[in-house]
This record gives sequence, C-alpha cells and structure tokens, in this order.
Amino acid sequence: MIKSCDVGSLPFQNDIEKFLEGATRFGLHPDDDSVKYFEKGVITGFLDKVEVGIDVPNYPQFRDMNEMFLTMMEGVEKVKGGYIETKIPSVRVNRSHIPELTVIKRNSQMIREKTGEPFQVKVCVTGPYTLSSFFIHRDNEIFGRLGNTISQIVENNIFSGKHGSVSLVAVDEPVFGMLDDPLIDYGSEGRENLRKAWEAIFHKVQSKNVQALLHLHNTADGLFWEVKSLNIIDSHADDPIYQMKKTKEQLETTDKFLKASICTVEFDTLIRRRIAETSRQKMTELAINEKIAEVWTGIKSQKTDPEIFLEDADLMKKRLVDVVGRFGVERIPYAGPECGPKGFPTYECALECLRRIASTVKSFNKEC
Repeated sequence: MIKSCDVGSLPFQNDIEKFLEGATRFGLHPDDDSVKYFEKGVITGFLDKVEVGIDVPNYPQFRDMNEMFLTMMEGVEKVKGGYIETKIPSVRVNRSHIPELTVIKRNSQMIREKTGEPFQVKVCVTGPYTLSSFFIHRDNEIFGRLGNTISQIVENNIFSGKHGSVSLVAVDEPVFGMLDDPLIDYGSEGRENLRKAWEAIFHKVQSKNVQALLHLHNTADGLFWEVKSLNIIDSHADDPIYQMKKTKEQLETTDKFLKASICTVEFDTLIRRRIAETSRQKMTELAINEKIAEVWTGIKSQKTDPEIFLEDADLMKKRLVDVVGRFGVERIPYAGPECGPKGFPTYECALECLRRIASTVKSFNKEC
C-alpha cells in the first residue's frame, strides 16, 4: 500500500503576524493570546490535512522554514547580507523543540478522537547544505557543524505514543544540485563532510525506528546515493530521476526507495499550462506573462476560481502509474506533491490539491 504524504507548507490567510508572534512566544507565555492563536492555527491545519485524506501529514508550515531552524540555533547571528557563526552552532536550550510539533504532540489524544485511529506525522527540517547557503562565510566544515545541530533537533522532536507518532522525517535540501559550488566538488573535503552530515542526521532518524527521506529539487548530483542511512528520495515531478533507467538499478543496489511526486505545485507554472491549453494561437513570452498577471488579478479580486488551474486526478494517477510501472510498487512507499503549496492563492485551493492527491493514491491502492 502506497501512503499519501505532503511536503508541509500551506498558505496562511489570516493574521500571519499574530501567528508568528505566537510561535516566538510559545513555551514562554502559554496564556498569551498570540500563543493560543498559534496553537489553534497548527491544530486546524493538521486536522484539515487529515480531513482531506493525507495518510502521513507533515506538521503545517506557515512560517519561513529556513528561518525557523536558524533561530533555533545558538552561535548563529543574522547580520546584513546573511548569517554568521559567532561560535560552533548548537541548539538553544529553550528552543530545542519545534513548536508546531509540540502542539500536535500535546493534543494527540484529541486528534486521535477526531481521526478515530492513531495518526502518523511527517517532520521536515532544513538540511545543512541549504542552511549553509545563508551564511556569508562558508568553509568545508560548515556542513558538519550545521548537520550536528540539525541532528540534535531531529532527536529532540521525534515522538511515539499510543495516540500518534512520527513515522517519517524529511531533510529538505532544495538548494542542493542547483548551484555550481566549489565546496562540494567531486573529491573535495567539503563534499565528504556533507555526505557525513547527512549520514549522521539520517542515522539518528533510523535509530528511532523512523523512515528517513531527502527532499530535493534537483538530483543531477548523485551524492545522496552514497548515504547509507537514507531510505527515501524525493524530487520534483519532472525530475529525470523518475524517468531514467539507471534509477531502478541504483534503488536496488543501494536498497533505497522513491516518493512519487505526482503533482506540480508552482502556481505560475499551472497558470502557464492552462493558458497554453486554451490559447488558439501561439503567444509570445511577454504576452504569456501579461496573461499570468491578469489571472492573478482575477484571483485576488475573487473573479477567477484558482481551482480551475489545479492538475486533475487523472494526470496525477498517470504519473503514479508510470512511476510504479517503471520501478515497482515495492519501491514506492509514498506519493504526494512535488513541494509545498505555500504559493497557492488560497488555503482552500491548497487543501483541494491535497484532497486530489489523497484520492488518487487511495484509488490506485484499491485497483492494485
């Protein structure tokens, strides 16, 4: 049985400043109105993901993910132009737990009562390579220093109880493979340090009997194949990893698995495709961009329904069938969107996308 999961982020349609304030004050001022607002937003977001049918929902991410984890670190300071290390990074004593996950854990009994069965949670953390890109000064040991801190955060935030538990931890590395970075050139010390940093994080995950996933936006650099403790690889729907013949051999040789990305979530791309499908004549790039701007104006004025731009279940199912047919269902434990729908115009539109994904996976499982 393939399980549906999501990447985490969602658009926030209400008072985001109050929500962010609540996240900052969480654990310090429990009776604060902003903290209660934060907790309500997290629970609502999580239950909504469960309600639309996602089997392993990520804790809802309404905050900037990179900033989330950088602010959890001691020895890291934000300055003009980026971040600097003032000493070896470590986890702040009063910031060792992800507030969103703590809220879910504290309310696990209530969540189970609503779901009717023990629930599973996916936890995503920003990886050491992506976090390093925010630092002004980078050396070949920065991946290890940041990786150690992320490893501590992972260890502190995995829980298992009778009402619910963490079953999947994803390390998000959207920057990896996107830049020409001398620090990770083949044969370099930095490259080996990054591999070791990933290995340490994923080993910590596996030691807790939880599956480890690496979320990428580009798999051109195959360093991840060398990480023994990594279980599952995840990338964008059109990434070559889902089409290449050698992927099957690599999966079997390294005993790894793929999360099938069956849905595109970059909303401008969805609009662009819709324009191409409905246009009767070839349009210039300038005309397409102007049309995209018109669409956004229509959506914001509520004259255009954003859901008409979503991919339908038939396309999602085709992608899932193709991936399973190529690599075998035993190598595809999860399916979901290629990334988080935070850029969607409305919260409801994002949930509809997740609903279609969940429905597609359930339909596929019934037919297999």
